Amino acid sequence: MTDTDPSQIKGFNRARERAARALLEDYVEMIADLTAEFGEARITEIAARLGVAHPTATKAVARLKREGLAVSRPYRGVFLTETGEALADQVRERHRTVVALLRAVGVPEEVAEIDAEGIEHHVSSRTLEAFEAFLASKAGK
Repeated sequence: MTDTDPSQIKGFNRARERAARALLEDYVEMIADLTAEFGEARITEIAARLGVAHPTATKAVARLKREGLAVSRPYRGVFLTETGEALADQVRERHRTVVALLRAVGVPEEVAEIDAEGIEHHVSSRTLEAFEAFLASKAGK
């Protein structure tokens, strides 16, 4: 049996937590986008836009509801709670910052948008602050 490295365990646990959180954030962001576009977000449209099966989207929305991020109404769509809206705003802002950083280092717009979608969920607040400081210093030059 090998010795376990606590920092390695902590890193793997953090990665799993971030992956689960990223999924929730994608759904919250999509619900916010659909609500802005259509006045509500229907499970069918959420699934289609995220490229998942209807039951997968239903399960994810149920988790959002359990976590107090969304509510649904019979014969209507899914709506974000105030907490869900705040999270959607936070995710959008992180996305904008990551895209801006990638663009600042020369990544083409289309690639930056795609890459930011993965990075935005895994960047720590400390790293995000460093990104913002770098961008501010670049803007001030």
